[in-house]
Amino acid sequence: QVQLVESGGGLVQAGGSLRLSCAASGSIFRSMGWYRQAPGKRRELVAAITRGSIINYADSVKGRFTISGDNARNTVYLQMNSLKSEDTAVYYCNAKVLINDYDYWGQGTQVTVSS
Repeated sequence: QVQLVESGGGLVQAGGSLRLSCAASGSIFRSMGWYRQAPGKRRELVAAITRGSIINYADSVKGRFTISGDNARNTVYLQMNSLKSEDTAVYYCNAKVLINDYDYWGQGTQVTVSS
């Protein structure tokens, strides 16, 4: 029974910051990360981190967002700084099961950046 619990979304003005959290349970995960989807757009990777702390960022967020993780707690955090209007989207937590890379998804949390 894998469960992902997300928190931290909200409304912020451009230039501001938000911190997203995602706690996963029910399995051991190879990686966890965040994807986002804006209205009318495809879902895209924002950032991901493996158990070995290998990190991948989308080019659009490099230098502004920082992902970190706590393996013992199956928790990832996304610190989002210098937010822009184009960051507005629903952000989804993703977790890949270690033994088979099966994807689990959170319900999504809305991030709205006003200009």
